Amino acid sequence: MSTQNNYPARSETVSIGDWIITFILSGLPVIGFIMLIVWAFGSDAPQSKKNWARASLILGLIGFAIVILLYVFVFAAMIASGAFEDVF
Repeated sequence: MSTQNNYPARSETVSIGDWIITFILSGLPVIGFIMLIVWAFGSDAPQSKKNWARASLILGLIGFAIVILLYVFVFAAMIASGAFEDVF
């Protein structure tokens, strides 16, 4: 019987400087979205950065859907109130 413990491999840690660069890059309008996709689905990023990028993309999509729904509701309310009678 083996006395060796079979612990899972320790995941690579991400330094504070790397997180700062990550946050700055992810805040850029087009480049940030592309980088989030690369970090979320790329094979060379540490697991913690992959999980963070996936969570950021999911939250971004949820926020985008909420904004679209709000625009639809506001536009429908404006049409129902007669705000566009002279336009249409």
